[in-house]
Amino acid sequence: MRKYLYCETGFVEKPNWIPNCWVNVESPDEDDFNFLKNELKVPESFLEDISDTDERPHTDVEGNWLLTIIRIPMQQNKSIPYTTLPLGIITNNEIVVTVCFQNTEMISDFINHTRRKSLSVRNKYELILRLIYSSAVWFLKYLKQINNDVTAAEKELEKSIRNEDLLQLMKLQKTLVYFNTSIRGNEVIVGKLQSIFQDKDYKNKDLVEDVVIELKQAYNTVNIYSDILTGTMDAFASIISNNVNTIMKRMTSISIILMVPTLIASFYGMNVDVHLNNFQYAFTVIVMISIFISALAFMIFRKIRWF
Repeated sequence: MRKYLYCETGFVEKPNWIPNCWVNVESPDEDDFNFLKNELKVPESFLEDISDTDERPHTDVEGNWLLTIIRIPMQQNKSIPYTTLPLGIITNNEIVVTVCFQNTEMISDFINHTRRKSLSVRNKYELILRLIYSSAVWFLKYLKQINNDVTAAEKELEKSIRNEDLLQLMKLQKTLVYFNTSIRGNEVIVGKLQSIFQDKDYKNKDLVEDVVIELKQAYNTVNIYSDILTGTMDAFASIISNNVNTIMKRMTSISIILMVPTLIASFYGMNVDVHLNNFQYAFTVIVMISIFISALAFMIFRKIRWF
């Protein structure tokens, strides 16, 4: 699906393509590919790079075309709740195309944001910077949700340590790793873009500073949450190990306590003279001795805190 967007007071959608408008393509179909390759003459190698879900942030030049790939966050309902995917920004003198192979909340939110704030995006460099800035904002938004998910999982684990909650924490930890590498890659892209767009018409120091600050905040936040989550996982691993040790000690104590009456009963159950054959209360005495020794063993284990 593609949209033709032109910036007036914010981006508004046009029915057809005109020079210097922004062509936004999400989840492209065959018709979209034909339009990009045949009508706009977009290099096919650029589209192949963007289609790779593991593509790292970078820039590439082919003729007068510039490809800028950044990583943007996305929420999903798969094994990993949050992930990142590449967003390709393809530009030349009068064409600006963004291609993403999945529908995301970020792009539509960015378009609505420009309308609400009546933003005027003057050139392609500013559009790329604002998209990177928007990605940083969404990284921070998802990081807050991840922090809430971690807190909820911790509360569940405090009640009862279940494999499902531990696996959920592991998935969130994996997400933080993806976020970390993606944010760091986007930071590098900002530096490369500054060296590419050196013309005075592209200078916007305030916007560049805002983008760098927002990316650094996202980068620091993801590192903090990652450290907290790592510490939490280590703490629960220690708790699980301690619980196992406690259970093993209790089981060993019970086995020893039960072994005492079993041993006495074994001795007096043998077909030999045990000097109590003619004693009227022999059975009662043996049972009482067994109970006494077992109780004594129980008190010893309580004293050394094995119970």
